[in-house]
Amino acid sequence: MSPKNNATLEVACPECGSTMKIDVATGAVIAHTPAPRKRTFEDFETAARAMRNQEERKESLFRQSVDAQKNSGDLLEKKFAEALRKAKETPDSGKPFRDFDLD
Repeated sequence: MSPKNNATLEVACPECGSTMKIDVATGAVIAHTPAPRKRTFEDFETAARAMRNQEERKESLFRQSVDAQKNSGDLLEKKFAEALRKAKETPDSGKPFRDFDLD
């Protein structure tokens, strides 16, 4: 066998950082080495602080939604009263129109 038959290329992906070995003769990928995982947090204390902040944020959002639900009844009553007031103020225009009445 000649050296060309056993030639391989090692290519690094610019997007993800992984490495692939490609057989030159066939163009097939022989091996793939994934990119090393990047650390999200530098140390355990930073990760714990981020978790506490996330928990506080979730609790705050939950409290806001509970308050919104408590006030939704009052809001709906006000909207209904306003719609009722408008309905009483507008004069009746007679019978409502139906589609076939317009023909």
